[in-house]
Amino acid sequence: MAQLNFGVIGHKGRMGQALETAITDAGHTLCVGVDAGGSIGPFASQCDVLVDFSAPEALAANLGAAKVAGKPIVIGTTGLEEPHFVMLAEAAHAVPVLQSGNFSLGVTLMAHLVREAAARLGPDWDIEVLEMHHRMKVDAPSGTAKLLGEAAAAGRGMTLSDNMESGRHGMTGARAEGAIGFATLRGGTVAGEHSVIFAGSEERLTLSHSAENRMIFARGAVRAAEWLCGQPAGRYSMNDVLGLGA
Repeated sequence: MAQLNFGVIGHKGRMGQALETAITDAGHTLCVGVDAGGSIGPFASQCDVLVDFSAPEALAANLGAAKVAGKPIVIGTTGLEEPHFVMLAEAAHAVPVLQSGNFSLGVTLMAHLVREAAARLGPDWDIEVLEMHHRMKVDAPSGTAKLLGEAAAAGRGMTLSDNMESGRHGMTGARAEGAIGFATLRGGTVAGEHSVIFAGSEERLTLSHSAENRMIFARGAVRAAEWLCGQPAGRYSMNDVLGLGA
């Protein structure tokens, strides 16, 4: 793999610091790192690829910089909502865009298995997504939990937003048929714990992943960036990186 010059947005954050290590370990160069109050725009043309782990409110500007410079961009920012995904789709007409709620290769494969299980087990099996992260995480459910929920919904041929249950409290009534439930735990320094529980009649299947260090996400993001360079304009995911298909 040729040496690449990386532009990292959100450089001073936990993931930004892990990315700098992963970039160097992979034999590449950190061309520039920017943070809140700064802009990647003046530097984007100097980079081979941009990696954004900043904040949802910065997405429009960062995608704009990538389009102007004609550079591929990897998006790892969490807390994205529907308007952000519209921005991603629009940017993908001009440059290669790869966005994921989790860059772990293990989680990518887990999501593939969740989709398969949801499709094959059928609607009689209830689906619950459980996640735990460190006390400093600001969004819930996590991007990874949503990614896994989307995989389950895709396996069922339905939309997650129309079938998502989270934050149950009080007299909620019986579990809605076909719902995909979410439970969120926060505390300590947990890098990331995710489980998808398929609960059938008198049996359960649980698919789980444990992140022991955020370096797994950084290394996955670097691998995604390596793969993305040289791809045509379009919208990509970690499934493409691992050759898992849609």
